[in-house]
Amino acid sequence: MIASVKKPREVTGRAVLVWLVCFFGVVFVVNGVMIKAATSTFGGVETASSYKAGLMFKQEIAAAEQQDERHWKIDGTLKRNGAGEAVLDFTARDASGAPLTGLTADATLVHPADARLDHAIKVDRVGAGRFHGESAAPRGQWELLVDLYRDGDRVFRSRSRVSLQ
Repeated sequence: MIASVKKPREVTGRAVLVWLVCFFGVVFVVNGVMIKAATSTFGGVETASSYKAGLMFKQEIAAAEQQDERHWKIDGTLKRNGAGEAVLDFTARDASGAPLTGLTADATLVHPADARLDHAIKVDRVGAGRFHGESAAPRGQWELLVDLYRDGDRVFRSRSRVSLQ
């Protein structure tokens, strides 16, 4: 018996061209998918205008110094209620421990990596220096930003790292 020997397949210029086009086609498709994923998940903008933020820096320092001189204190809790909403309860007191009156408050759960995921908490005053708010924020690590206002001017800012379960 004579065994038949197969002749090896010849690599032609056409085959090399097809493989080269297919390889770079896959590279372009993968790059396109990655670019789409990158631009749709994070815009890359932290501050709308760096110039304006720089101009506001001195004002922020002065406001922080005034806040430190007041020695006000905020104490509160952030936890889930039976309906699964995040519930914020806090009290605002002056240096002597007396509740602060005549203030309004805003609170925001700030996502540490993406501002599009921030959750505003509608805060209501429920007594002298006592505030309550609820939000449908998901679990995770957040920065809780609480601002107190008197006559429309921010007089106090508290920023705390919190974990919401």
